[in-house]
Amino acid sequence: SVDIDVRLGVDPRKANQMVRGVVSLPNGTGKTVRVLCLCTPDKEEAAKAAGADYVGLDEYIEKIKGGWTDIDVIITMPAIMGKIGALGRRVLGPRGLMPNPKSGTVTMDVEKAIKEVKQGKIDFKVDKTGIVHASIGKVSFAPDQIFGNAKEFISTIIKLKPSSSKGTYVKSIYLSSTMSQGIKIDPKSIEEA
Repeated sequence: SVDIDVRLGVDPRKANQMVRGVVSLPNGTGKTVRVLCLCTPDKEEAAKAAGADYVGLDEYIEKIKGGWTDIDVIITMPAIMGKIGALGRRVLGPRGLMPNPKSGTVTMDVEKAIKEVKQGKIDFKVDKTGIVHASIGKVSFAPDQIFGNAKEFISTIIKLKPSSSKGTYVKSIYLSSTMSQGIKIDPKSIEEA
């Protein structure tokens, strides 16, 4: 994978300085994303047609209760959230799998959400040290594909600058492949590009 780490001049402990969002990478992530759609029976066929790997409701909730989390993203509908709320704190939350309306994974339009995730939509959140980490492609990508994804990701973060953030917002950007030493990118060079 090609990973990007952006250090921000925010205090994530303050609610008004939390930076989180979603971005559709123009060249995808290069990963096969396993999607579980928890939906009502009337939406099952559409979810399967949109590319969901697993579709259902109660049987998958039971499987998750039993410890099954062999998925990357869960997409669901607002009416279902009551059923999976109990799983959030213990199982889904710690694994980053809890659906959330802000990231577009709780929606009435499950087909659209599934297609977007399959095409390279990722969600991100600043960690407690003020850094946003994301995977933006594979080392097998052409340089312009990695550049396009990095540019889209960084410009999305810049758009999300909290109004309460003072001083330098983007402090540093590092690009690295998995387990390699990263290279530092000058934030100004991205803005110029």
